[in-house]
Amino acid sequence: MALVDVIRLQFQPLRFSSSSFFITLSPPPSANSAKRVFSPAAPLPTLAFSPRKHFLSFKVCATVAETGQPKWWEKSAPNMIDIHSTQEFLSALSQAGDRLVIVEFYGTWCASCRALFPKLCRTAEEHPEILFLKVNFDENKPMCKSLNVKVLPYFHFYRGAEGQLESFSCSLAKFQKIKDAIQTHNTARCSIGPPKGIGDLLLEPSSVPKDRPAESV
Repeated sequence: MALVDVIRLQFQPLRFSSSSFFITLSPPPSANSAKRVFSPAAPLPTLAFSPRKHFLSFKVCATVAETGQPKWWEKSAPNMIDIHSTQEFLSALSQAGDRLVIVEFYGTWCASCRALFPKLCRTAEEHPEILFLKVNFDENKPMCKSLNVKVLPYFHFYRGAEGQLESFSCSLAKFQKIKDAIQTHNTARCSIGPPKGIGDLLLEPSSVPKDRPAESV
């Protein structure tokens, strides 16, 4: 048998798999390996393929435990009151006397409301003489509709018998509007009765227009 035929018989076709990347020679080459290769009696060196080790990367999704921290709309200053009903709103205004009352209409889903809220809390802390009322739009839709609140965040200013002084929508970028309104309306006055001009808040539920979500400025 010719030497070429011996080599052809010993070396079978090599098959590679997509997962084989590391090639090792067994036995290791030596000085006498050439003689063994060309000797019909000696076994030819074989190629051993070790399969690629798959290194899997795992993304660890850590579940954040509840910390008990209040949600952003639950934070407040000492002179801020959460309003949950029309009756609470009317009672808060009537008990405010001659104090300036600033009402914020907000939505927990409103990004503009969330961005503005920390600055509103700081303003409340800077003006302890002012009463701030927080009205959740989704909890008080009939009342908000009767007060013509269509965009969020929205603000009403009330004071004593003068009733509603001003109303406007506002975002963080236009927060100066709130400061200007405070400067205009937060002046010393005599208490001359409960607030007026609140609006028709005692509408029957059937007469309230169909609820539509408020817009966010």
